[in-house]
Amino acid sequence: MTEHVDDALWDEFHRVVNMSARQLDEWLATDVADEHSEPDPHQQAAPDGRRVLGILRKRRGDLTRDDAETMQAVVDHVHEARRDDLEPVAGQAAWRRHLMRIGHDPLEPPRDPRT
Repeated sequence: MTEHVDDALWDEFHRVVNMSARQLDEWLATDVADEHSEPDPHQQAAPDGRRVLGILRKRRGDLTRDDAETMQAVVDHVHEARRDDLEPVAGQAAWRRHLMRIGHDPLEPPRDPRT
């Protein structure tokens, strides 16, 4: 299944998803992470956080075409909401929660996918 996820997508997904699987799992278990809490009408629908969590828990060789599509959607969504350098930046609380639902905390630096 590795052919579904090329090196560029793998690296960029793991760069923009700067929360660990454990952090994301704990965040998704909180009430404030609920997608219906304080919805922001200016935000487009984000990929599902549970799907992102599932991807983080898989080995690259176990990823499916659907996983690759979710990974690309996460990368696109984060880049649309953020600038390309992904340096830590504060913003409105609802905006931060929205991004954290897919594993990106804008207050944290991007992860190095090679570590």
